[in-house]
Amino acid sequence: MALALQHVHLKTTDPKATIQYYIDNFGATIKGTMPNGGYQLDLHGLQLNVTDKVATQNHEQHYGIEHMAVTTTDYPATMASLRGNGVAILEELVSNGHRVAFVQAPDGAQMEIIEKV
Repeated sequence: MALALQHVHLKTTDPKATIQYYIDNFGATIKGTMPNGGYQLDLHGLQLNVTDKVATQNHEQHYGIEHMAVTTTDYPATMASLRGNGVAILEELVSNGHRVAFVQAPDGAQMEIIEKV
């Protein structure tokens, strides 16, 4: 059995604000819209589906995701850009010789920024 990642689905109370966060801070681009009012984003090759709770789904739905991680070859510039955009920095630390930060994202989610050395 072969598996491949197809998408990550973020459920949010405000899809427009959430997609704008990923566009402004992490360079995501809009791939398309979804019939349920959601969006498909391209986050550096990862497809993010961003919607509110989906009325046609009967299983228990939850908002958000814990975190996603991105790497950067210019950690200081990335962090300066996030700070300039008013993104809350939750924690900065060093892990295995790499600078790492956790920053606030919409609906209680977080993004992890990892310095690529």
